[in-house]
Order: sequence, then structure tokens, then C-alpha cells
Amino acid sequence: MSIILSVACGIIGYVIGSIPFGWLIVKLTKGIDVREVGSGRTGGTNVFRAAGPAAGIATAVLDVLKGVVAVVVVRQLTPDTAGWAEALAGFGVVLGHNASLFLGFRGGAGGATAVGTSIALWPWSGLPALAVGAFFLFVVGYASVASILAGSIVAFGSSIGALLGACPASYAAYGWGVLTLIMIALRPNIQRLRQGTERRVSWFKRTPDASATQS
Repeated sequence: MSIILSVACGIIGYVIGSIPFGWLIVKLTKGIDVREVGSGRTGGTNVFRAAGPAAGIATAVLDVLKGVVAVVVVRQLTPDTAGWAEALAGFGVVLGHNASLFLGFRGGAGGATAVGTSIALWPWSGLPALAVGAFFLFVVGYASVASILAGSIVAFGSSIGALLGACPASYAAYGWGVLTLIMIALRPNIQRLRQGTERRVSWFKRTPDASATQS
């Protein structure tokens, strides 16, 4: 029964994660499809390119919150499943964000949503991921690196926590699953990072060419 319940929570998480806040914000404020701008993703960085800093930050915050809400609600409403119900719900949220049910299975890269989900699951991995990800996003300016590092911190942090008995093993499985989703979504960016052609994002100065392909 707990297995069926956990899988159901994963499906519910996927539907929640599929809510395309970035697409909605750009459509409502600019009347355009964010998938036709820049990288074509619906996350905060590409929304920033399409509609400006306020829209980008609002998208990032909402993407974080949908991860938090999904985990918190599942945790409160389900009996003990050794953490699998909330872990699968969290994984489902990130999967839904990256492959939205409402956008032809397109979406973002999952960085912000993974951070929000991880904070709700186990703050000892989620909060460091938030700090490092924010630094590389807003200071260094590489959104792809920020997402990869955040996902890596969650994966390694939750694994160490599970080995020490500080969090369930299901959280470690979630961490590696989410890191895999992020790496799959960012394959073009990883290639550009290897080639040294990945472009930085300036959050304080709009790029004049909003259609340029970036992270």
C-alpha cells in the first residue's frame, strides 16, 4: 500500500511541477511565448531575458515554492513511507517542471524547483544548494553552473546524511534522480561549457539581444 501511495504522490508532484509559471508570466506581461526566446526554457533565467528582472525573479520564487508546497503537503497528508512519498513527490515536481504536461513536455532545467524541494525535504542539503546556486547565478553569472552545482550538493549532501542516519535513504535517491534530470536538461549548456562558449547572464544589465541562445 505504501508503494502505491508513494507512486501516486510522485504523479501528483508531476502535475504540480508542470504548472508553467514562467510561461504564464511572460504570456501575461509580454504576450509572447517564452519558449520562442533565448534557450526556449521556462525557468527564471530565460524569463528574465524575455520580460526583465522582476518577471525572472518572480518565476524563480514561484518555481521554488511549488517544490516546497508539494513536499510539505505530501508529508502532512501521508502516513510514514520511509520518506518515499515526499521524495517521489519532489522528484515528480522537478520532472514536471522540466517536461511540463501543459507545454508539450517542454519546460525548464529544474535548478530552482530542485532547490525548493530539497529545502523542504532536508534543509541541510537544500540550504547550502540555495546559497551556492544563488552565488553562481547572481554573482558569477552562469545559470547552468548554478543548477549543476546546486543539484550536486543536494545529491552528495543527502547521501552523506543518509549514511549518517540523519535523513532517509529515499532522500539520497531523490537527490541523485534530480541531479540526473538537471544534467539531461542542460546537455547543450554542458557542451558549451566544455567549448568555453557558454554565455554569462547579467542580472543588472539587460542583454540587448533577447533571442540569443544561452543557458
